[in-house]
Amino acid sequence: MNMNVVPIKEKKIVNYKSCFDVIGPIMVGPSSSHTAGALAIGAVANKLFQGLPKKVVVKYFESFAETHKGHGTDFAVISGILGFATDDTRVPGAIKIAESKGIDITFIEELGDSPVGHPNTLDVYLEDESRSIRTMGISVGGGLIEIKHIEIKGFSLNPHGPLPIIIAISERDDLEIVLRRIFKQYNVEINNFNKLEKDGKYLYEFALDSQLPSDVKKKLEILSSISNIIIL
Repeated sequence: MNMNVVPIKEKKIVNYKSCFDVIGPIMVGPSSSHTAGALAIGAVANKLFQGLPKKVVVKYFESFAETHKGHGTDFAVISGILGFATDDTRVPGAIKIAESKGIDITFIEELGDSPVGHPNTLDVYLEDESRSIRTMGISVGGGLIEIKHIEIKGFSLNPHGPLPIIIAISERDDLEIVLRRIFKQYNVEINNFNKLEKDGKYLYEFALDSQLPSDVKKKLEILSSISNIIIL
């Protein structure tokens, strides 16, 4: 698939917002970038897929391709796909747990450069009998990640900047207005916005400046009854 990224004007974004971001999360080791970061990318795949897949393909690039076995990246990304937290004691056994659930797993070490220009790059593909998703992410250190590419429900997008990102897929062409009103009401700042349309459906992507307040999450949960809203 063509991975050309079109530059857009962006607000300057700070990845590390506190000293805890630099230290990294409480986690089953050994590495915040190669373990916690990989788990976080797997967790994004889990949220996009919204369930357990039948097949998983993980492609590693550069540093990840060289060190994934020794740094626990394999079990970390599968832990995220299974929905495990970074400090879950099941993390080291995630591959066996996934296989016991009938999930077919393939790890691929790519020899070339990362298509998004970062040494810690994961390309994750999930599928079952009726659907599939793909996401490409990078681990930037301290357990933090950026998502560089997403394929979901026929849409393909290249997000910019760190999480959180809201993705809403709907047949409503006014959903952008509804979501902007909610964000404005609770002073949620939008860093970047993207809207795609295909076959009568719309995908809205909001890259936000900070984590969502609980009240906003509740409102989005209510909207989820009529639109597919995913909080990454």
